[in-house]
Amino acid sequence: MDLELKGKVAIVTGGSKGIGKAIGKELAAEGAHVALVSRSLGTLEPAVKDITGAGGSRVQAFACDTADDKSVKAMVEAVVKAFGRVDILVNCAAKPSGQSKPPTLAEITTEEFWDHMNTKVMGYLRTAREVAPHMIKQKSGRIINVSGLGARRTGTTIGSIRNVGVAALTKNLADELGPHGISAVCVHPGLTRTEATAGVVAAQAKARGITEAEAEQRLASTNVLKTLITAEQIAHVCTFLASPKSIAINGETVGAGGGMPDAIFY
Repeated sequence: MDLELKGKVAIVTGGSKGIGKAIGKELAAEGAHVALVSRSLGTLEPAVKDITGAGGSRVQAFACDTADDKSVKAMVEAVVKAFGRVDILVNCAAKPSGQSKPPTLAEITTEEFWDHMNTKVMGYLRTAREVAPHMIKQKSGRIINVSGLGARRTGTTIGSIRNVGVAALTKNLADELGPHGISAVCVHPGLTRTEATAGVVAAQAKARGITEAEAEQRLASTNVLKTLITAEQIAHVCTFLASPKSIAINGETVGAGGGMPDAIFY
């Protein structure tokens, strides 16, 4: 299937590693030009080298702190100057979550809560706010907000709140921007295999006094497939959603965690 992404320009935040990097790589493989975004150019350089050349696309690094209004505005202006347009925005920049035991109610601090909300929910809003005028002018665009299945389960208070917030933001973007030819979708990964997974597995194995194989199986058992979904598999989903072929999916939240047991979503 031709995803019609050749020559499209995509901004991918949180692009130096993990799911963000995997999405950037998959978009580039489909021929899209990719503006890979992270707080530090130094962390982006290895990712750009890894991705460059895929599909004959152009990949360029842009430093940006999505928790800062001026930084986001400057980044989008720089991308438009470099590439001439923005067709796709993939929001993936967020504080790490799910790599350690989440804080209990008594352990949650005001500073930690607002740090997560400012980086993820407000950060996603900032980037959408800055790319929207360019997409409106083009009368087309696609916004993909990578959130998380913490929105659908308890156990991590901050994670649940921030991910529900992203889903709400996505639907509002879809309704407001839809008449301009711009669609928005929220993707909820579950536990996902990334570069950080080996360290998480080792730490949990040591803490529980079990083997690393047993620790990994415990993590994998949270979905019905009993296997950890990889960052590349999340990227496949997001790349399709970035395509004009997925236009029928708009304002929706797509679960991408291998299936949550016992739950029905309708």
